[in-house]
This record gives sequence, structure tokens and C-alpha cells, in this order.
Amino acid sequence: MSSTTPASTVITGIGELTTVDPDHRVLQDAAVAIENGRIAWIGPTRQAPAADVRWDAGGRAVLPGWVDSHTHLVFAGDRGAEFEARMAGESYSAGGIGVTMAATRAAYDAELARLLAARVAEARAGGTTFLETKTGYGLSVDEEVRHARLAGEAADVVTFLGAHLVPPGAEADEYLDQVCGPMLQAVKDHVQWADVFCERGAFDEDASRRVLLACREAGLGLRVHGNQLGPGPGVRLAVELGAASVDHVNHLEDADVEALAGSSTVATCLPACDLSTRQPLAPGRRLLDAGAEIALASNCNPGTSYTTAMGFCVATAVLQMELSLHEAVRAATMGGAQALRVAEEVGSVELGKRADLQVLDAPAAIHLAYRPGMPLTHTVFKDGRPDI
Repeated sequence: MSSTTPASTVITGIGELTTVDPDHRVLQDAAVAIENGRIAWIGPTRQAPAADVRWDAGGRAVLPGWVDSHTHLVFAGDRGAEFEARMAGESYSAGGIGVTMAATRAAYDAELARLLAARVAEARAGGTTFLETKTGYGLSVDEEVRHARLAGEAADVVTFLGAHLVPPGAEADEYLDQVCGPMLQAVKDHVQWADVFCERGAFDEDASRRVLLACREAGLGLRVHGNQLGPGPGVRLAVELGAASVDHVNHLEDADVEALAGSSTVATCLPACDLSTRQPLAPGRRLLDAGAEIALASNCNPGTSYTTAMGFCVATAVLQMELSLHEAVRAATMGGAQALRVAEEVGSVELGKRADLQVLDAPAAIHLAYRPGMPLTHTVFKDGRPDI
């Protein structure tokens, strides 16, 4: 806790409090008491306990801070021309990653740290209070370690994505040996998770399996990029190996949906990326109806989803993916927390959890979809302390 953080704070005058708790409570004229950065009490404003600081929400809506479980924030360079070409009709392929790799390798530590800090601050200003980010634009031992170290100074959790793409000029088998050997050994103490881009143009099923098994043996949790560009083995592999999440999931067969519904693997939908790549939106409605757990994440990256705006993802899920507001908010909070295996700490407004909250400049959370694209974040509380 910061030396400037009061021991206790009570937020009063909450017009609508969306808890995302197991009972799906939405409370009116509510208050939340915070002690030492944790939620200590929830109830009516008229019964709010005394505290060192009393903070009046002024009738605004309060909900958990966004948990963004999929980002690629460590990068330099610009791919606006690629985006423009895609909007003019060119199809998306994984090859553009190499362009970012070259620009990122050329950037000094101070520049990458500055860019990373700016993106994290941008996400926080939009209501994100917990986020994951990945390596994957280094694609060499030294660069992947450098990026993991820098990411760990800014993000809440870091994922090793050496298996993002075979870098230009490298031989695929030799690069895979490096990812599963010296690169993994060098980076593993700087990260908590490992990921693989299991997709045509990147890594096939056998290569992806090898990466994931090596990373699991090294003690890392598993994630998978899968089923983005077409049907494929990503979902099946993620469920088989007990991955915490499989992300993108645009193209699912019935067996994929059934496998996810019967597993603890979270299906992470990335609607901003889907719009940017003109892929079909991930079938969030179908997944929920089958009983699968879903998350919403920004996939902030320079090529296919250059945004940290989780509110935009929530609005898109409501307006175009047929999710209710409650379902979309839950996917962007508790869903992300479950995908990162931190649901005991963040993702809902419950006693004992971190006081990671966002206050909207609106009377109710439905304004996130009712007024899409508007800057509705009024104040963000991180560990009980207001940031903006």
C-alpha cells in the first residue's frame, strides 16, 4: 500500500453497483467500504460505516475494473499502412508480425519502457485495473528476455510467446529447438505463462504441442492462440493440455464448443481484433449457451487490434455478439480473471477482494453499450486508491 493511501475509504452515493458476484447483484444507492486496499463492506449508502476518507460517487455507476487477459504491449513501430491495405481488401495473415519484430528489436530499453508505460496508463484510464501482456516481438533469446523483463515492470502478469512466428530468415525446426530450449530456460523466471500461435502461417499442431509441453515442464501455465483464421487444432489442444485459455476462437466446430463447455479452459473472445481483421466475430453467444466460460480482452497489438479500450469490446459484445450487458461485463471482468487464474483476487466486487473498481460518468452500466465509444470512465480505483 502506498504511504499516501488512507487505511480506510468509503465510496458512497453509488447510483448502481454491479458486483459480478455469484448472485449477480446489481445494487442501487450503494456504498463500498475499503480497508487496506481490500473490499471490507458492501451495502446501502445510508448504512455506510465511518472511514478515514469518504468519497461521493454522485449517483454514478460503479463496477469492477476490467481484467484484460490478452495484450501484446511490448512493441515499437507502426503498421498503419498494413491496416489501411486490409481495409482496402487485402486479407490478414500472420506475416506482419515480422515487421513489428524488426522495429521492436531496434528500440532501446528506455524507448520500449516509455511506450509500454504509456499503453498501460491508457488502459488504466479506460477502466482496466489488471492486465496481462506477452512477449513475442523479440523472437531471439536475448530479445525475448529483454521484453519479458520490461513487461514485468509494467503489467500484472507476463506471458512468454516466443512461439509467435518463425522469424524471417530462420529455419523452422531450428527455431523451434531454440524456443523449447535456451529461449525458454532464459525467460522462464521472468514470466508466469506460455502461449503459442497455433495457426496456419505460424505453428502447426505438432509444433504447438511441443512448445506447450516444454513450457509446462518448465513450470509455466499454458495459453493458446487458436481457431482465428479457420477451423484448426487450437481449441482441442488447449483443452487436452489443460490450458487456462484459448484465445480468438472465431472458427469453432460443434466438437470445439462441446470440449470447451466440458473443461476449465476459458474461451477468450477478441472483438476489436475481429473487426480489424474482418474475421467473423467469435461466437460468444453460442459458447455461453453451451455452458462454456468466456472472457473478453482487447488483444492490443500494433497490427490487428491497436486499442486498449475494453469498454469498446464490451459494447461490441452487446451490440454485435448478442451478449447481454451483464454477460459482457462479466466476460470483461470475472471471465478475464478466470482466464488468468486470479479470480480469488480480482474480477468482482466481493468482500476480501482487491478494491479494483471503475466509476462511470453515467448512472448505469448499460451506458457502455447505449453510448458506444464515449469516454465514460470517471475514476479508477486500484487497490483502493483513486488514480484519475
